[in-house]
Amino acid sequence: MTLRISFELTDRDLAFFRKALRQSRTAVKDAEESEIIEAMHAVLDEIRGSEPLPDFVGKRIPELESLLSMLGDEEWQLPESDRERLLATFVYFADPEDILPDDIPVIGFLDDVIIIELVARELLHVREAYDDFCRFRDEFEKRHSRKIDPIIRRDRLDRRRQQLHQRMQRRSARQAKSSLW
Repeated sequence: MTLRISFELTDRDLAFFRKALRQSRTAVKDAEESEIIEAMHAVLDEIRGSEPLPDFVGKRIPELESLLSMLGDEEWQLPESDRERLLATFVYFADPEDILPDDIPVIGFLDDVIIIELVARELLHVREAYDDFCRFRDEFEKRHSRKIDPIIRRDRLDRRRQQLHQRMQRRSARQAKSSLW
């Protein structure tokens, strides 16, 4: 038996989450990126080992891993504003004493899941562009079997990345009116 619960977040509710993320964003300015990423990996490892892990949390783990990959991919060169958003999200997620303490059985990660959903929606165009970049890079590697000059490889990836960054900026600008940030 499953139970579906849905609710609507009002502008006032979203303001509450905006404030929490702004506080996390402030914390990002003082923390090393590598420390935040390391802490996030540790939290994900801990969550995976949790018994029982609520499904609504478990199904978002791949989303978090994808966001971590995007942040750490040096060839992608994620723009600084998007890096800050992700780092703020990770700081929030990794904080066990956020709005709902994570050690509360079943619902402790509910606020974290809401934040992840909100940020994932805002970064939809960034994530789509990153996925396209990864596909391009994988296809390029398969086609050329690493028998291509590294400078040519870098130039082709740079050109594709620039095109995708421009696309994501155009699409994100259209979406900015309803932004969480």
